[in-house]
Amino acid sequence: MISAAFTLVNTACNDMLNISEHGVLNYETFYKTDDQIASAEASLYIQVKGNEFNYFLTKNMLSDDFWAGGSQRGDNIDLEAINEYRFDAEEDYIEGLFTSYYTQIYKANVILHHVDENGDSKAQEARAEAKVFRAWSYFELISMWGNPPVVDHELLPSEYSRPNGSTEELWALVEKDLTEAISSGALQEKSGLDDNTTWHITKQFAEALLGKAYLWQKKYSEAASMFTNIVKSKLYKLYQGDYGDMHLASNKHYCESMFESNRIYDSNNAFDNFTLYYLMINWRMDHMSYPSDTPIMNTGWGFCTPQKGLYEDFVKDEGTDGYRLNQTMLTYSQLKSKMNISINAGSEICGEGYFMWKWRTLSSERGYSSDYVYNANILWMRYAEVLLCGAEASLQAGDETTALDYINQIRMRAKLATLQTVTLDDIKLEKRLELCGEGTRFQDLVRWGDAASALSGQGETAPFLESNGEVMYRKYNSSYGFKTGKNELLPYPATEMRLNSNITQNPGY
Repeated sequence: MISAAFTLVNTACNDMLNISEHGVLNYETFYKTDDQIASAEASLYIQVKGNEFNYFLTKNMLSDDFWAGGSQRGDNIDLEAINEYRFDAEEDYIEGLFTSYYTQIYKANVILHHVDENGDSKAQEARAEAKVFRAWSYFELISMWGNPPVVDHELLPSEYSRPNGSTEELWALVEKDLTEAISSGALQEKSGLDDNTTWHITKQFAEALLGKAYLWQKKYSEAASMFTNIVKSKLYKLYQGDYGDMHLASNKHYCESMFESNRIYDSNNAFDNFTLYYLMINWRMDHMSYPSDTPIMNTGWGFCTPQKGLYEDFVKDEGTDGYRLNQTMLTYSQLKSKMNISINAGSEICGEGYFMWKWRTLSSERGYSSDYVYNANILWMRYAEVLLCGAEASLQAGDETTALDYINQIRMRAKLATLQTVTLDDIKLEKRLELCGEGTRFQDLVRWGDAASALSGQGETAPFLESNGEVMYRKYNSSYGFKTGKNELLPYPATEMRLNSNITQNPGY
């Protein structure tokens, strides 16, 4: 009787507890309908979008184009450490970047494992896009960490501690993923040059990534072929409006955009447009005096201030009145004379007296009356980069005619005289000026072998702009600057090293 009663109660309890979990995916039954597949695609796009902060700040800090900036020394010790090459494996920005790439890879692998490879057109599109996202992540990981673990499938618990991959197998995976995606016929393409509605990964963006993968491996003919395919598609061209308007919130999916992440003006989803990155890089307005009608958003923390060397390279190419220069940055004297903006008496800001105009944040484009909301899309690649990489690949492959054509398109848009001959140094200079602040410089310096000469002294002193326009250089560090044999690669995060005993740390960390 007691036994029977216990059985009855136990059965009743089990029935009561047999409730379907909400918000938990069953991978064996999910990813079957087009809506479910679309949600998996969206997860990847959202992941990439969320990488903006670590992606651009880390890469810009590693370059010789920018100082950490801010209002005073110690305003952001992490950015200062990265900028001055004093970071180690505990650096949060670098860990965030590394983790984001592997999260993208994980989400791509989920799609590739669970979405039917023989499914309908939506399934084929999702699988092709997943391969592009995975390859893009590995391109970044290889070019900055060297030989990270290969994760080309969903891992079993017994596989979590993956060893370093070899450079050869990693590049082979990138090439395989992109080649299969491009040849699948499933990737979207713009309907024409003026189509500004496509926000998905396109075939041409995949070709650009494959071209860069070949270029980094010095497979110049293969790289040139990929970039030529994009040019011949006639689906992209250099933007012909004001050069300095390309990064504004009002300019989205224009003819030069190869891929960008959407921000939508939606008051019901304001957090989607919370742009800490733009707040970080806007001018340090609380240290400045300005007219009430100043068009620049009046909140900013002043990080990522241009270096004098970048300005001097612009002048070397264009002169002090260069069109592209004045659409990219302003000097402190220009700020005062053109906009009546000056540093408050008794104040100073970190920097050498140069202010980015190219990524200015306009108060007229601020969303929902909040200084923390800005609706500019995240522009990951422009057609200008295709032309510059194509010029380099073509020149290295022996085709100077094509290299001249591509670089002269860039120069004509910048209102510069065309070149009659072209060298690799010409391309390096144009790429630095055209793409400054867009996350390409550090990886270029390393692969060109120029990083030590450009960065070995970075951090010896830190600059401070006074209200009278003078720049003071102060010394803080006994150890600083890019170190050959170490800083060509970033450290694997300490957290990863603690959790994964099979991974070998990069030299010097």
